[in-house]
Amino acid sequence: MSRLQGKYALITGASQGLGLQLALQFAQEGAAGIAIVARGAELLEEARHLIQNAAPEMKVLAVTADVSQPQDIERIVATTLNEFQGRLDILINNASTIGSSPMPFLLDYPLEDFRNVLNTNLIAPFLLIKKVLPAMIENGGSIINVTSDAGVTGYPGWGAYGISKFGLEGLSQTWAAELEESNVRVNWVDPGNMNTAMHRAAEPDEDPTQWADPQEVTDIFIYLASDESKDFHGQRFEAQEDDFEKATHEAA
Repeated sequence: MSRLQGKYALITGASQGLGLQLALQFAQEGAAGIAIVARGAELLEEARHLIQNAAPEMKVLAVTADVSQPQDIERIVATTLNEFQGRLDILINNASTIGSSPMPFLLDYPLEDFRNVLNTNLIAPFLLIKKVLPAMIENGGSIINVTSDAGVTGYPGWGAYGISKFGLEGLSQTWAAELEESNVRVNWVDPGNMNTAMHRAAEPDEDPTQWADPQEVTDIFIYLASDESKDFHGQRFEAQEDDFEKATHEAA
């Protein structure tokens, strides 16, 4: 349980759901420090306590911020790098918003809501990668963007969220191509249907017990964050399919 020994990570959307589970798993895997980011201060502080209890010797930094705001992104990166003495090995762009709920068709989609979804789900990952790259280039690192099947197929009613994930897929591919000759690798993961607050809000009529618990899909993220995956760059993974087994088999 030390695949991330000595590494420093920044995880957005980490007060609950997948982000929180990733932070807890990273702590158990020996990370030296984790910065967690979310908008809600109370939930974020609860998350910080959980993570710190899981790894008392690890640095846990909680940054209350809204990634849809460029000035908050500046503060997130500056605070994180200051706390970690300029070091960052892992960036997980997990923060996401579903937008209007129940989700309207595009014809009825409010413009401000549409913009907010794009700012959170697409512009924020672009800016975060851009801002942390100088700290990652020298020692190398792993950037993992959280995508969705709604970023591959346009579903009616998924509006701005799906469009933002289409954009994130293209953003990931472009960053990966431009960083091909560097020590920084970029991959993106579709975690599949999970029992999270956001998914319950998106599909209130569905049975959430049929969806995976976030802790069931963390293995591929840990693998991609670790040095074991150093040869994987510019690839898309589906956490609930056989991608993790294929990746580890190929690496072996």
